[in-house]
Amino acid sequence: MSIIAALKGKGPNGLGFATTAEEATAGCDLHGKTMLVTGCNSGLGRETVRVLALRGARVVATARTVEKAREALAGLAGDFLPVACELGEPASVRACVATVKAGAGPLDAILCNAGVMAIPTPQQKLGWELHLFTNHIGHFILVTGLLDRLAPAGRVVVTASRAHHRAPAIGIDFDNLSGERGYAPMKAYGVSKLANILFTRELARRLGGGGKPGQTANALHPGVISTNITRTIPQLGQLAMRALAPLMLKTIPQGAATQCYLATSPAVAQITGGYFSDCNPEETTAAGRDMGMAARLWQESEALVARLP
Repeated sequence: MSIIAALKGKGPNGLGFATTAEEATAGCDLHGKTMLVTGCNSGLGRETVRVLALRGARVVATARTVEKAREALAGLAGDFLPVACELGEPASVRACVATVKAGAGPLDAILCNAGVMAIPTPQQKLGWELHLFTNHIGHFILVTGLLDRLAPAGRVVVTASRAHHRAPAIGIDFDNLSGERGYAPMKAYGVSKLANILFTRELARRLGGGGKPGQTANALHPGVISTNITRTIPQLGQLAMRALAPLMLKTIPQGAATQCYLATSPAVAQITGGYFSDCNPEETTAAGRDMGMAARLWQESEALVARLP
């Protein structure tokens, strides 16, 4: 057991830092359910796909290319639909939506797991900073495109991060969506993770007001795990993460626990608009609770998507 796991122990529900995805889904029978997971090709996404299939779900598993998805699924047992979904390319996301609508029934959960992190130099996509575009807009297009396929008690689970604390105190600067002013890799990543939380809050509000009764949306911090998402971190930082992993970091099965828990557990079936860590509720920054900012982000996102060819 890591030092952090020993110090944190377990939360009120008996789950905690060291809980694995298999433990978080123990007793869940997902036969007859269909769940979509982005970023299935490695790390938390692949473990999430594996565990959901282990519990009986049919899993729509997306990766940047269908070949990568198929490669990741080749060694797993279960019922899978591999689909290409490059979150940084709107045409790819829209094609994914069309494929899912044609090849899958109602979705009992959409798990927005994939993302990019710590891009060294400022980059933009259609005028938006690339972390923000990929991690937020890509999933915005995907989820809003599939809302009509979300089951009556369907769940949207968005992998955010405690890195949202790295966003500026003002939260999202709508006058600097390109990220060109004051760019720093982890700050930009933090802004995108704040956007994930705000998107989830506003989605939960909209589902409660105009969605089907029982539909929920929750965000989470998976923990700090050394996975492929850290590949853009400088080499010295990667070496430090690997050295600290046995003492401080979560394993991949532990990192996948909270998103699997939110997608499956009866205990959270009626909870929406929340933010979780270690399978238990956690508070966000003040910016992460700003519903005015959440509404503005939704409006800006819709406006961008409306301009897409």
